[in-house]
Amino acid sequence: MKNIIFLGLIALFLSCNTKKEKPVNSNMQKKEFVKEIQQFQYELNIHYSTANESPLTPEDLKDFRQLSFFDINEDFKVTASFIETPDSEVFEMTTTSDRKPLYRIYGRASFSIEGKEYTLNLYQNQQFMNTSLYGKSLFLPFTDLTNSVSSYGGGRYIDVKMPVANATSVVIDFNKAYNPYCAYNIKYSCPIVPSGNNVAVKIEAGVKRFKDH
Repeated sequence: MKNIIFLGLIALFLSCNTKKEKPVNSNMQKKEFVKEIQQFQYELNIHYSTANESPLTPEDLKDFRQLSFFDINEDFKVTASFIETPDSEVFEMTTTSDRKPLYRIYGRASFSIEGKEYTLNLYQNQQFMNTSLYGKSLFLPFTDLTNSVSSYGGGRYIDVKMPVANATSVVIDFNKAYNPYCAYNIKYSCPIVPSGNNVAVKIEAGVKRFKDH
C-alpha cells in the first residue's frame, strides 16, 4: 500500500511539474509574437509620419499621430500548406490606373480559418524580384468581410517571407496586413486584388480603415 501511495505521489508531482512548464513556454511565445507585431506597427507608423516617405496627403500628414489597428490576435497567424508554381506565366496585374506591373503566381497557400478552408495565390513582382529590399518577399493581396466596414474597401496586402527551396509550408500573419497607398491618397496606382484571393470571414487583424477614404 505504501508503495502504491508513493508512486501515486511521484505521478502527481510529475504531472504538476509538466502542467507548470507548458504555460511558461506558451507565454514566452505569445510575448515574442506580440512584440513582433508591435514592432511592425511601430515601423509602419514611423513610415507614415515621415514626410518624404508617407503616402498621406499633406493635409492628413499634419494631424497624423498613428494608424488604427485591430487587436493583435494569434488566431490570425496561420501556417499554410504551400505548393510552388514554377511554370506559371508572367502577366500584367490590373491596377487602379493604366499602370500594368508584371507579376506571376509564385505559389499557392492553403489554410483554415474559423473552420473554413481557403487557398490564396502568392505573387512575385518581376520588377523587384532581384532587389535586396523586396527580393525575398511575396505579395499577398486579399479581400475579406471587413472590407468597407472596418477595413479598406479595396482589400489589403501582406508581404510574405519567401519559403525556402522545396518548402511545403509558409507562414501568413494577417496581423501584418496593411492598406494599399490608394486608401490614403488617390494619386497612387495600386494593384487590385485578383478575383479568387478572397477570405469569406472577418479578418479582424492588421490595419483598419483610414478615416472615410
